[in-house]
Order: sequence, then structure tokens, then C-alpha cells
Amino acid sequence: MKETIEISTVKNYSMCLRDALETFTKELINCVFDEQYQLLHGEKTKQKFLTILERLSINESNSIWDEFSTSFYAIRRKLDLDANAALNNDPAAKSLEEIYLAYPGFYAIAVYRLSHELLRLNVPVLPRMMSEFAHRYTGTDIHPGAIIGDSFFIDHATGIVIGETTIIKNNVQIFQGVTLGGLQVKKSLASTKRHPTIENNVVIYANATILGGDVVIGENSVIGANVCIRESIEKNSVVTVQYENKIFKKEGL
Repeated sequence: MKETIEISTVKNYSMCLRDALETFTKELINCVFDEQYQLLHGEKTKQKFLTILERLSINESNSIWDEFSTSFYAIRRKLDLDANAALNNDPAAKSLEEIYLAYPGFYAIAVYRLSHELLRLNVPVLPRMMSEFAHRYTGTDIHPGAIIGDSFFIDHATGIVIGETTIIKNNVQIFQGVTLGGLQVKKSLASTKRHPTIENNVVIYANATILGGDVVIGENSVIGANVCIRESIEKNSVVTVQYENKIFKKEGL
């Protein structure tokens, strides 16, 4: 006979917060980039934040907002560096306005930098909710626990995964399909560094996979498309996949 569970014993979760979080995150980014929007809607955005924390049973929400909001200027300065990195490195970029308004990689970085600050303030759950919204919205999955330096550029964005303990230093460029991941997925490894470190001035091309917490990609290196790396790479290296295309003509043509 199957055991039944009484509804009264099942913990209720506020799944509707996913929709509220999506609206809040969009408004939050608007406040960071648009002073006029912040003047008109900043208080409403704050109230949404306080309501979300209340529904998540997080105390001292006002003091958290005060500390969080004081970081907006510094976050905006970092994002301006990220936007300039895109403009300077992408030949298709015509203007900063295009990057701010149309680049999914830049939007994913913006959500990351805000969610990372909330994680630094020891806010539970909410940073991961924000990163998953960005994942759905842009196709880029950046864990808020990752540490990412200045002038970070993501080109095309789709299919990128950056794990929780990843460290990315300054002036790094990555392309679509890149995975910075772990070699193993075990709960016992939760408190260890599972994801790679990327030093300054590294370029990682499409669909490259770099796995392991002990792996360091040395500065000024170039990681080619479709490469899979499980060991450290010295600085100033170029890593490529060796393959040969064989082209045949159809008979009779």
C-alpha cells in the first residue's frame, strides 16, 4: 500500500517569486544605468526587493538594501569597463550604446555583478535566482560565486557556463559555448575549489572546455575552439585542436 503525504505536512514554496524576481532584476538594471529611471522608479524597486526578502524570510532587509544600493556606483564603473572591452575587441560593435542595449553577454555580466554583490552580503537564494533569470534570458550561466575581474568580454554568449569557484582575472575574453567547470560533481566537494583560474589577458574561443579546480590558464594565453583542457597551461601559450578537413568532389560533377 502506497504511503500518502498529507498536504498540511508539505512545506510551501513561493514559486511566484520567480516572476517577481524577473521584474525586480530588470528594474534594478534600469536603475543602475538610467538616473532618470532611478529617480522615477527607484523607491518601487526598493520595495520589490524588501518584499522578496520578506517572502524568503530574510531579516534586516532595509539594512541589506542600504549596503547593496551603495555598491551601485562601483558596479556601474566595472560594467563600463566591461562595455569598453566589448567595444575594443568586437569588430562588429559599432557603439557603446549598441553594447548596453543589445549584447546578451553584457547583460549576463551585469546580472552577475549585481548577484555577486548580494552573495558577498550573505543574502541566500536570491543571488542564484538572479543568475538563473540571466541564464534563461541570455543563454549564459554565471554562478554568482565566481570571481571575475575588470574588463570582461563575452562574445555571442549562448551556451556559456562559469562555475561557482571559477576565478577570472582582468582583460579576459570568452566566446560562445565555453565551459569553465569541474571534473567531478560530488556533494562532498562543495567547499573545495572545483573550477579553473583564468589569468590576465586570456582569450578562450568557442566551445572550449576547461575543467578542474587546480587548472590555471597562464596570462596572455589563447585557448582555441573546441579544446578540452584538464591541466594547467603556461603563460603566453596557444592551445589548438589538430585536425584535418577532407573535402571530396561528388562523382559526375
